[in-house]
Amino acid sequence: MTINLHIYNTLSRAKERFEPLAPPFVGIYVCGPTVYGDPHLGHARPAVTFDLLFRYLRSQGCKVRYVRNVTDVGHLENDADEGEDKLARKARLEQLEPMEVAHCYTERYHKAMERLGTLSPSIEPRASGHIIEQIELIKRILAAGLAYESNGSVYFDVEAYDKRHKYGVLSGRMLDEMRTGTRTLDGGGDKRSPYDFALWKRAAPEHIMRWPSPWSVGFPGWHLECSAMSVKYLGERFDIHGGGMDLMFPHHECEIAQSVAASGHQAARYWMHNNMITIDGQKMGKSLGNFITLDELFTGSHPLLAQPYSPMTIRFFILQAHYRSTLDFSNEALQGAERGLDRLMKGVATLRKITPSDDSSVDVGELERSYAEAMDDDLNSPMVISALFDWVRTINQLHEGMQRITAADLERLTELVERIVFDILGLRDEKASGADNLVAPLVEMILEVRSEAKAARDWAASDRIRNALAAIGVRVKDRKDGPSEWEVE
Repeated sequence: MTINLHIYNTLSRAKERFEPLAPPFVGIYVCGPTVYGDPHLGHARPAVTFDLLFRYLRSQGCKVRYVRNVTDVGHLENDADEGEDKLARKARLEQLEPMEVAHCYTERYHKAMERLGTLSPSIEPRASGHIIEQIELIKRILAAGLAYESNGSVYFDVEAYDKRHKYGVLSGRMLDEMRTGTRTLDGGGDKRSPYDFALWKRAAPEHIMRWPSPWSVGFPGWHLECSAMSVKYLGERFDIHGGGMDLMFPHHECEIAQSVAASGHQAARYWMHNNMITIDGQKMGKSLGNFITLDELFTGSHPLLAQPYSPMTIRFFILQAHYRSTLDFSNEALQGAERGLDRLMKGVATLRKITPSDDSSVDVGELERSYAEAMDDDLNSPMVISALFDWVRTINQLHEGMQRITAADLERLTELVERIVFDILGLRDEKASGADNLVAPLVEMILEVRSEAKAARDWAASDRIRNALAAIGVRVKDRKDGPSEWEVE
């Protein structure tokens, strides 16, 4: 089976036509959150990016197994092999059990992702639940002679691996460059080389999260979990591995080395990386202290925010940029996304108000072709949105009688637009959901009373109702050839 999709193959530095492997599903593995803090805008971009991929592949008739992990052990401070586990540190500061912290922030992450409209993955494994698999993977790497034990810890031997294979194929950071640019890490005396990385770490007496192993009571290295869990659920060869651009090195580079060392070949055929969200050109992230949590965005409580922004505004903001391009945060950009989303949703709603004609002056196939070409061009969501905006203009012309469309074409157009907007882009009309479901019937009832007043030539009552609605943000538009229309400003 060939899916009409060009996907970026980072290993060959080129786009290639994507053809799934033989198994009965398309296998996707994405590095999920490290659950020691509130989800922030930087978490939203990979979630929305790979949700778009998940939705698109399923729309193409594929059975997709989408695995997104949760990191709840082994991620040490500064992404190094030394220091305190980030989650354990949070547990110590809050005087909680580490798994309490993990559960709390995993739940917050899930709720935030649900508000952003992302679908649940097929499987969501936790690193702490796969210690046995990680130990077995270490044994295989040791047996291959590409790792060594040192004082109860086990390290991957990058230099030995580089001689047999090649380290740096994903990021382009070759070992010779690393030799000149790598400093000696504090406490790194157990390593043969400073660029070797931990597969298993012996736990210090004060370390909270620990498990027995053949080498020591300790815990697995951060890079190991994804290698173990991806293969467990997707097989030793699977289709797509994804995550943020910041994970390309060292995390994903180390994953490749581990997989090749253990099995003789890479596990993932394609590597997809979404680019960063920046503020004033600087990467947004917890380590830099310039991140904005999703809850702060939804409530407008962060000092950098001029107002609250809805979940769909955030999702639309992310989709307006290609996933491999940098996305720079600003209030102006979010406000622009808010206006764009409102315009798009009004266009979708207007479809239901169009009166069909006996013939068509528009070609619905044009939108279908534009959508397919854009999605096949490496998930080019900005081009999809641009095509939709072109058709919003056409939809308004159809509604005003400046263009014509048959009933069959109108049904086809409505189905296509709603499928792209709601099913593929994953957007929803927030003004027509939740408590707002009560608003529409109430306004319609009030407008019926106004219509009766107009029919009775009670212009004072008609104007009073119109002005009262305008005062609460409901704009009424009278039409010569039909009932009055309204919208929330």
